[in-house]
Amino acid sequence: MPNSNAKFHNNHRGGQEAGRRELVSRSLQSAQHCLEDQDFGTAYAHYLLVLNLAPELKTSVKETFQFTLFKWAEELDSLARIQDLFNCYEQALELYPNDEVICNSMGEHLFRMGFRDEAAGYFHKAVKLNPDFADAKENFYRVANWLVERWHFIMLNDAKRNLTYLKAIENAVRSGCKSVLDIGTGTGILSMFAKKAGASFVYACELSKTMYELARDVVAANNMEREIKLLHLKSLDIEIPKHIPERVSLVVTETVDAGLFGEGIVESLIHAWEHLLLQPK
Repeated sequence: MPNSNAKFHNNHRGGQEAGRRELVSRSLQSAQHCLEDQDFGTAYAHYLLVLNLAPELKTSVKETFQFTLFKWAEELDSLARIQDLFNCYEQALELYPNDEVICNSMGEHLFRMGFRDEAAGYFHKAVKLNPDFADAKENFYRVANWLVERWHFIMLNDAKRNLTYLKAIENAVRSGCKSVLDIGTGTGILSMFAKKAGASFVYACELSKTMYELARDVVAANNMEREIKLLHLKSLDIEIPKHIPERVSLVVTETVDAGLFGEGIVESLIHAWEHLLLQPK
């Protein structure tokens, strides 16, 4: 009996495998016929089935799958089926999470729809995956020009201003402020000043996805990625101990644009004072 059971299970598994191979083969043929008929939506559905049933084929069908995805996405875009378009890209990125071409294409759709900050994130990921990907680099620089305010460049090149910030932070750290929160960190310059001044713990928050990614790169280039904790958050959303372990002893910021009169620096500093900053005894 044991031998009979084992034989039955082996035959059952063999039948399942043969059925899987047959379904994959038929789906590939159907996908090809749909492409010839320019029925990209149905072809895309067939490729999804194939890749889920036979992940070992990911490499061999990758280029054809990309072509099908992009053609179907164009149709969905023209039909204003935006949610379906995003769903297709999410499915594709689940199958190919480190594909720079799909990331770049997703970013292009987001950029055209006005989601520039989100687009920058996908362009940035594409460049990270393949630093020689010219299209992704061009796209990232283009969207960065939209998102990085010009006053950032002016401030970064204002040596007198930066020196004043550096001295003020150094004085605060020497007087006992050992934990620092940088609100609206931008490029991360004030966080790095705080760390170089000797602060034991430095946290920085940045709402803009583009500036957050830029700060990560700048901090890493200065070998401080393990010493400065960067948060892609609005300061009003920071929670203790979820995001930072305890209240800080110093808050720094140079958020001086129009946000001063909107949701920016006033509310942020009030929130920091009430919830994130150590209170004087």
